[in-house]
Amino acid sequence: MEQHRYLRIALVIVGIAFLMVYPLMKIWSSGWSWQPGQYEYEQMIIGIYATLGVFLLWASRKPEAHLSLIWFTVWSSFVHGVIMAVHAVIDSAERGHLFGDVPALILVAIVLGFLASREVVPVHE
Repeated sequence: MEQHRYLRIALVIVGIAFLMVYPLMKIWSSGWSWQPGQYEYEQMIIGIYATLGVFLLWASRKPEAHLSLIWFTVWSSFVHGVIMAVHAVIDSAERGHLFGDVPALILVAIVLGFLASREVVPVHE
């Protein structure tokens, strides 16, 4: 269980952070919401990240059994962050994302990717 300690901690932190997307969109909209605000878009993003947050919290109990979910989180966070970075560079009104959700998603990808890559999955015969 000791080998999972840091991954478990990271999954709890990321899970809670994903559950905090709605408050972040309201408190720091320039770094977490696209403008002009679109209620439907916000609800979809909140729903997706809240759901993923709950599942990451669940995965933190036994990370080795949820590696596919963890790797989905790594790659989807990386891709989402890169796409947002490109659009934030193109649209000067969205530059706040380069200091908000873009680095947050890239950090999630790096940390979970590093910790998950250290997991050893036993081979069952």
